[in-house]
Amino acid sequence: MGDLELLLPGEADVLVRGLRSFQLREMGSGGWNQQHENLEKLNMQAILDATASQGEPIQELLVTHGKIPTLVVELIAVEMWKQKVFPVLCRLEDFKPQNTFPIYMVLHHEASIINLLETVFFHKEVCESAEDTILDLVDYCHRKLTLLVAQSGHGGPPEEEESQYGTPMQELQRQAELMEFEIALKALSVLRYITDCVDSLSLSTLSRMLSTHNLPCLLVELLEHSPWSRQEGGKLQQFESGRWQTVSPSEQQKLSKLDGQVWIALYNLLLSPEARARYCLTSFAKGQLLKLRAFLTDTLLDQLPNLADLQGFLAHLALTEAQPPKKDLVLEQIPEIWERLERENRGKWQAIAKHQLRHVFSPSEQELRLQARRWAETYRLDVLEAVAPEQPHCAYCNAEASKRCSRCQNEWYCCRECQVKHWEKHGKACVPAAQGDRAK
Repeated sequence: MGDLELLLPGEADVLVRGLRSFQLREMGSGGWNQQHENLEKLNMQAILDATASQGEPIQELLVTHGKIPTLVVELIAVEMWKQKVFPVLCRLEDFKPQNTFPIYMVLHHEASIINLLETVFFHKEVCESAEDTILDLVDYCHRKLTLLVAQSGHGGPPEEEESQYGTPMQELQRQAELMEFEIALKALSVLRYITDCVDSLSLSTLSRMLSTHNLPCLLVELLEHSPWSRQEGGKLQQFESGRWQTVSPSEQQKLSKLDGQVWIALYNLLLSPEARARYCLTSFAKGQLLKLRAFLTDTLLDQLPNLADLQGFLAHLALTEAQPPKKDLVLEQIPEIWERLERENRGKWQAIAKHQLRHVFSPSEQELRLQARRWAETYRLDVLEAVAPEQPHCAYCNAEASKRCSRCQNEWYCCRECQVKHWEKHGKACVPAAQGDRAK
């Protein structure tokens, strides 16, 4: 597993076996918090395993114990909580929590699960072990990518520096918006890994991807908008490793990881024999797909030579007649997790919010201290640094950093001057974090 281990094999097996689904009203409870901590440990260990390239025990355990469907159910459940319950909590006038971190952990739960799925879905057997929930996961990815396209048409994701909110709950809403952008990018990677298995997917899943959601056309829109790229101060920036990074002129022709995921997904969906046999190339689809020709430059083909086959497909498509929409009567499976959860909780959103306000999100000082100790044990700094993709950067000027805030140990700086300049913003998060750490 590499030199650094978070979990021993026996511990990982116990944690994976214990994964289960929770009701929406249970989110944030003691048992739910324990599972969230366990998922974070599994998440970090899976990244360590993948980085060390010495086997994938977490992925194998999830498949062996049939827990991928459980993760998909939990993913969609917390997505629904964020859409249906969290807004109610934000509107409750009598809810003014002293500490919003317990709510933040529920919001962060979706990011934890999609990150774990992104890590393990690289392996085709994981996709197969999802069984019928692969339909629900395809729908989930489609929802996220649709929001990503819509957001890119309205100025892109919110800026972290533009916080003008006054109350803790308003600040939490801003953090949830920032998190949603990163979750959508993870969903794009998961969808690409699903398309790697396109020849072994069920007919219902293929129909969902190609007919119901028309994913090839959605992916074309993503390439057009490229929400993970932007111009800032006359410089090109790309969103990678959880932050916006300036791209040097010499690197601007280099294919970004996210653009690569879109191209590979398109290649799989358009050139796979199974998909080609079932994708109806209507006049709309033809018009959208032919836009790809403008992106297929020699520089791109040098980096992804397989796209020459896609270029040939598009040249042939330009000369063929569009197909009329198909009206086949087909019995097929449909996703059921979102619909089931909505049916079970319809009309109960306010009751769930008030229950959680009283029993979950208003902890005593002693309960907060106990939870702070457990969080500190889960998020070990040596492990977080090991899974970090690169050298930390200064929170103020973005230069490579070697000094960490001595009070909270969370932010990095290149020099004392930058730390002083950043204190007005960082101080709001630093003091509560340090207090939580001292609670140990």
